[in-house]
Amino acid sequence: MKNKYIGKWRIVEMELWDKDFIDLVAPGRITIRKGGLGSFKFGAVQLDMDCRIEKQGDDERLEFSLEGSDEGDPVSARGWALVQGSEMTGRIYFHLGDDSGFKATKSQ
Repeated sequence: MKNKYIGKWRIVEMELWDKDFIDLVAPGRITIRKGGLGSFKFGAVQLDMDCRIEKQGDDERLEFSLEGSDEGDPVSARGWALVQGSEMTGRIYFHLGDDSGFKATKSQ
């Protein structure tokens, strides 16, 4: 896993959910560790991440699968993210459910 992805990211914006919902239980955050595992948490959603770096020509992006719960109900999802400097932007797609763009900032 490349260093620019590793760390703690604070979710500051999502297309479908406002800031109050993002921080409903705890501050919304994404955590990515060296081995490519991590977590994605916002609202009442808690997901474990499995991350991979995908090359697209000369460009790359982080792609991930997600598994966990939403208000205690099991959910799965997938997504992708791009990092430029201290900002991460991407999209999350819930299996048979909603999808939303997101923006996060590095909070180390």
